[in-house]
Amino acid sequence: MNDTFKALSDPTRRQIIQLLKERNMTAGDIAEHFEMTKPSISHHLNLLKQANIVIDQRKGQFIYYSLNTTVFQELVAWFLQFKDPKERKKKL
Repeated sequence: MNDTFKALSDPTRRQIIQLLKERNMTAGDIAEHFEMTKPSISHHLNLLKQANIVIDQRKGQFIYYSLNTTVFQELVAWFLQFKDPKERKKKL
């Protein structure tokens, strides 16, 4: 989980996550939204992949990146364990 929090701590990586929330994208598609080099975008994508937040899939000559929603479900479950049990029952 440390890799996950490290990956989420960077604003650029959080912006990449927001982009991927809308649709799967190539590194080039993602790079168009930032004023930084493509190697820098690749670095951010690699950190997101190491944390299992992002998965990649090759389609022809392109690699498409998408969100791994399982990690977000695990994060939410982890956070909810700290919530007061009485509060959880009220919301259910």
